Amino acid sequence: MKIISWNVNGIRAVERRGDWKFFNDIKADIFCVQETKAHPDQLSPEVKAPKGYFSYFDHSKGRKGYSGVAIYSKTQPLKVVEAMGVPEYDQEGRLLIAYYEDFVLLNVYFPNGGGGPVRLKYKLEFYDHFLKLIEKLRKETNVIFCGDINTAHFPIDLARPKENEKNTGFLPIERAWLDKVVSKGWVDTFRHFNPEKKDAYTYWDQKTFARERNVGWRIDYFFVNQEFLPQVKKVIIHKDILGSDHCPIELDIEI
Repeated sequence: MKIISWNVNGIRAVERRGDWKFFNDIKADIFCVQETKAHPDQLSPEVKAPKGYFSYFDHSKGRKGYSGVAIYSKTQPLKVVEAMGVPEYDQEGRLLIAYYEDFVLLNVYFPNGGGGPVRLKYKLEFYDHFLKLIEKLRKETNVIFCGDINTAHFPIDLARPKENEKNTGFLPIERAWLDKVVSKGWVDTFRHFNPEKKDAYTYWDQKTFARERNVGWRIDYFFVNQEFLPQVKKVIIHKDILGSDHCPIELDIEI
């Protein structure tokens, strides 16, 4: 089974530029999208309901053109939940939970901590609530969670760690949450298979043309619970796929 995760930074713009072609080319079993920046009713039929897929969306309930996630699945999930259960976080449209026979998949667009102390606090509290949620879920089934976590974990995960030690996305307090996640038995699948791999990034700042110079960050992840790890076969960063300031990542599993 092939699962894709991609922060598209505006799904309508990706389609308009012709970069949604990747969706058809990759032929994923499950395709997770973050930062759709759209209400489902604003999408073309090809993006809202692609042939051969069941499609599910969560969107911002207040601010338009903001946040939003989607899941496209060849197999119909047993059920799909569009919320964490905390209104303060659910209103921004950041989470879809799809239940399958062998696992539950969470597609998440985590908050960015930029914009001052209030948003950093929001991000950290979202982190904490999310960890409680996945810890609860793993008692019932295997868990995969993917998406834009908006934090690089280790210095190897970004091109310029020293320069970013005081910037959101690499703050000690943000990285400490990822430490906590790993300490509880959750596995960063890419780093598991590539413990020493450098220059492997999933996000590049567009304003500074960072992608051309590969001055990037690895902030998009697939995590699984430790018990599920033997079923993970491969993790790929599709660094050559354009259309967003993030590139897609792929998880191949055996069910």
